[in-house]
Amino acid sequence: MTLPHAATPETLADSGSLLAAIARVRIDAPFTWLAMGLSDLYAARSASLFYGVAFAGMGWAIVFFCGHAYSLTVALLGGFMLLGPALATGFYGLSRQREAGQVPRLQASLTIWRVNLANLGIFAMFAGAVFLIWVWTSLGVFAVFYSGGLPTADDFLRELLAFDNVEFVIAYLLIGSGFAAFIFSISVVAVPLMLDRGKDAIRAMLLSLAAVARNPLPMLVWAALIVTLAGIGFATAFTGLIVTIPVLGHASWHAYRALIPPPAD
Repeated sequence: MTLPHAATPETLADSGSLLAAIARVRIDAPFTWLAMGLSDLYAARSASLFYGVAFAGMGWAIVFFCGHAYSLTVALLGGFMLLGPALATGFYGLSRQREAGQVPRLQASLTIWRVNLANLGIFAMFAGAVFLIWVWTSLGVFAVFYSGGLPTADDFLRELLAFDNVEFVIAYLLIGSGFAAFIFSISVVAVPLMLDRGKDAIRAMLLSLAAVARNPLPMLVWAALIVTLAGIGFATAFTGLIVTIPVLGHASWHAYRALIPPPAD
């Protein structure tokens, strides 16, 4: 009995062809992806903003239910970003419809995950496991490094900006950056690959790592833009996420297309 995604000469050859097809992009390419993402947002305003409101609603819900425990709130908001690639399938569906010359429709994008449910589920479970590890790690950093009891929102922001509790700030930023870099590297093209070409989760994540390795500087710029736009969304009490998340979601589809161009035929 052969497993559905067992390695065969055909699948290995396909992986090799995709690996060879990974393009090198210019360092300013992420700005082009953002412009294309903004164009997609404009073309599919209602559907894109629906998803944007959903993302903002998740942020509001986290603060509403966990706002009394700021260390947990910060951990969940950080994890919220880790799960972003797995939650952005709707944006990929809308961009893919528009790319095919179709009118982007919300209903079709809501169920696009069905095309490769098993592998998207594997990726989501893996991202979820990393999310849980991050939450526990974040709470541990607060417990070990934060002096003077658990912080309020004002305490936390003040210490980040003033660098008062230096051990805590350095530990939190380094560990958080490590988790973010890992998720970014395995997901930058993984979910679009699974949706667009039916790839399995493991190969999609490995190809994503290869794409980052081949384009380190553009990927650094892309990661910085993601952090900046997400930060704007958080700084506006999540209201900005209604626009910034759709732009990033659509732009991520164009990043995938630029990094792994479609076959010539």
